[in-house]
Amino acid sequence: MAAKNGKKQLLHLVFGGELTELGSTTFRDLDALDIVGIFPDYESAHRAWKAKAQASVDNAHMRYFVVHLHRLLDPENKTTGPA
Repeated sequence: MAAKNGKKQLLHLVFGGELTELGSTTFRDLDALDIVGIFPDYESAHRAWKAKAQASVDNAHMRYFVVHLHRLLDPENKTTGPA
């Protein structure tokens, strides 16, 4: 699963949306979810997450998440990137 640059490809999904209440992970409107994208490594996913989170700082109910897709695709491999 190596990328063109020779580094191991560890896919990450960045998405977000408005939550129904603070401290929850239930979204107010699933049709309005913001799918930022799928990234080849945690570092680029984190940069995208941070930019989106900072841009939505005025809305306390808006949250963005990074999902470690590589862990879902290969759950047996415990050494596939940062926690």
